[in-house]
Amino acid sequence: MVLFWLGAMSLLAQDWRLVWSEEFTSDGRPDSTVWNYEQGFVRNHEAQWYQAENAFQKDGLLVIEARREQRSNPTYREHARHWGQQRKTIDYTSACLTTQGKYSFLYGRLEVCARIPTAGGSWPAIWTLGSGMEWPSCGEIDVMEYYRINGVPHILANVAWGNDQRYQAVWNSKKIPYVHFTQRDPDWAQRFHVWRMDWDETAIRLYLDDELLNEVPLSTTVNGSIGRNSNPFHRPQYILLNLALGGDNGGIIDDAAFPMRYEIDYVRVYQK
Repeated sequence: MVLFWLGAMSLLAQDWRLVWSEEFTSDGRPDSTVWNYEQGFVRNHEAQWYQAENAFQKDGLLVIEARREQRSNPTYREHARHWGQQRKTIDYTSACLTTQGKYSFLYGRLEVCARIPTAGGSWPAIWTLGSGMEWPSCGEIDVMEYYRINGVPHILANVAWGNDQRYQAVWNSKKIPYVHFTQRDPDWAQRFHVWRMDWDETAIRLYLDDELLNEVPLSTTVNGSIGRNSNPFHRPQYILLNLALGGDNGGIIDDAAFPMRYEIDYVRVYQK
């Protein structure tokens, strides 16, 4: 209660006002007026098939559950060019929820309280994307990613925008070794943590439990010619929550760790 009061006083002192939230208080399916679900094999050569069935609300949490499954891939096509259509089977399933077309915001504070899976192959994320331009000129903000780099677990805080080459991003990334957090708290993975983005007309600042991980001046985030030299971070962004497996960054999947659960307590947006 004391911590809650101190947090509320901090928000009041800065004139922050809660303008949108998802608290996940009802059991069952997430609110369909807020959340969409990605479907199938989507990006980064990831191992999971995304489907809505792997996301549910229970005991005040949004749970994204990754599972081992095996069935035929309904999109398989012999000699297909898309990597997802080249796979004959689905071996893992998970979920990616987005607010695209239903909720977006421009500037403010985004807070997500979550407990993430840290087993081998897990790649949970909290991120935002813009609309109206193809990636990366639309802008991407990775409030949180967790995965292994050369076998070593890291937590990442990134911002990406476009350059003069299609589908090639300019990245401002901070990669913090996971041990940085577990040295201070060996039970870090068993606890919920608060990831925060403070975004205004001048900068994007990304925090974990009030520790600043990355600060990106918006004077540096100007698109190249494909994005018409615009700045994507002066336009609204929508929210994505997902648990990926393997693929380009996730690493070797620990099959003994299933089902993996990514648990989100709340998602809140404040503005001044």
